[in-house]
Amino acid sequence: MWVRVLGSAAGGGFPQWNCGCPTCLAVRDGSRPCRPRTQSSVAVSADYRRWYLLNASPDVRAQIEAFPALYPRGVRESPLEAVLLTDAELDHTLGLLLLREADDLEVHATAAVHGTLSEGTSLLQTLGAYANVEWRPVVAGEEVSLGDGLSYRAFDVPTSKRARFEAGEVGVVGYRITDGRTGRALVYVPGAQELTASVLAHFEGCACLLFDGTCWQDDELIRLGIAKKTSRDMGHLPIGGADGSLKRLARLPIERKIYIHINNTNPILIEDSPERRLVEERGLEVAADGLELEI
Repeated sequence: MWVRVLGSAAGGGFPQWNCGCPTCLAVRDGSRPCRPRTQSSVAVSADYRRWYLLNASPDVRAQIEAFPALYPRGVRESPLEAVLLTDAELDHTLGLLLLREADDLEVHATAAVHGTLSEGTSLLQTLGAYANVEWRPVVAGEEVSLGDGLSYRAFDVPTSKRARFEAGEVGVVGYRITDGRTGRALVYVPGAQELTASVLAHFEGCACLLFDGTCWQDDELIRLGIAKKTSRDMGHLPIGGADGSLKRLARLPIERKIYIHINNTNPILIEDSPERRLVEERGLEVAADGLELEI
């Protein structure tokens, strides 16, 4: 199975257009070692010919142009087979509108996410005026075949964003994608408020984990005077601290553990920062646009 990180930043990208925080300043003026990043999305393929997107970011056009494997093979023959959505966030779904030139677009999403995109943001209604959108319902716990030996199983992810949905609805999911030919699996969780036992169970035996790396500290945005919400308030478990994700993920026997969906304020984006060194010393990686994995 091939995995390409199309974008590795959280919403707004890195640098964020209206932000002058220390990390955004550093990437703009080159004063510290760091590189720009687009908003998070991943492409997966069994044969390097047919590809499945995990989320469609607002940067999807630039991300496709940066990856020749996603170029059209004919006049209008795209290797993009489907889009799998983890949630209804704008930074994960606005890219669908940029794919409107497709005659048919297959979108996998939970009923709650489909409802939000249809009746809340009206994104799917707008897209449907240009393309035939085929919705494939995502049900947590069900194994779904994608073709070429790939399959996925979605799982419920704890988040404060659950308040937006009706009781019992699954609004945010992670995906475990398995290559049936080898049995090897990728787990993709760009947003998680907690590492519960049920979530950790879906990591067992996977070859690669792409996990939420939004903020380093829970009060990161508050300290910078950017927002009044903590990382957890926004549905994201911070990396650092006694109860952060790094301490727990470092103990897991997974071949590659990689932080993705990294906010522009997060110091791990600075390649010589103490926070970045600590992440790497604990055996984890920091995703960058263009990272390619063969699992």
